[in-house]
Amino acid sequence: MNRTEIHRAADLLWRTRLAESRIDALPPEIRPASLGEGYAIQEAMLDLAGQPAVGWKIAATSVAGQKHIGVTEPLAGRLFRDFVLADGARRPIARNHMRVAEAEFAFTMARDLPPRGKDYDQHEVMAAVAAMHLAIEIPDARYQVFDTIGAPSICADCAFHAWFVLGPEVKDWRGLDLSKQPVRAWKKDTVVAEGSGANALGDPRIALTWLANHLNSRGLALKAGEVITTGTCVKPVDVAAGDTVVMDYGALGRMSAGFD
Repeated sequence: MNRTEIHRAADLLWRTRLAESRIDALPPEIRPASLGEGYAIQEAMLDLAGQPAVGWKIAATSVAGQKHIGVTEPLAGRLFRDFVLADGARRPIARNHMRVAEAEFAFTMARDLPPRGKDYDQHEVMAAVAAMHLAIEIPDARYQVFDTIGAPSICADCAFHAWFVLGPEVKDWRGLDLSKQPVRAWKKDTVVAEGSGANALGDPRIALTWLANHLNSRGLALKAGEVITTGTCVKPVDVAAGDTVVMDYGALGRMSAGFD
């Protein structure tokens, strides 16, 4: 794909996002054929969005999640400022195509991890983290049929980023075994999903390290102040108008999102 084709694809996907509408697929002449082309389209959105990117999401961090959307590895997507919500926020859900909520752990970076000639190890990555937060992702796809569209087109669509709810900061988290941290999703006073931090590539710390090295391989940096959400700890929870989902992280706290 040349630069003009990349920007045409990015423009179409961004306009589709803002309209909360759907396309069957990107037209063949601007459809990515590789992960590299998909990520190039995603990066081109930075020039079109009219708002800064404030971080990253990691999609498909579990085997079940990869099977669900037909990919074989995690995928990274940009988070944009105007799509970040506060704990307890409510969102209209009628025009959301996927209609699910996901319980996640998110990290805020204290300093940059610039690209270099070798991978970062987990200790280096965690030493660059300022804080950990509870989080909820409300993903969405711009494609009418999203589970067979393929990894390059998913990358182009920011790995199905839509809305992100940033929850409370967790104190004294560094000594915790996040892989064993239980997470429950409640809806109407009933537990509707259970899981743990292990669903995020075995541990949210591992997922964050994966992202640092994924970006490193692309010549990009994790930057100070960016927020990274590391993948769902529970099976995505179906939501409908009138629902409020409470994500319960045990002793670490709770947070919620509502849908109208």
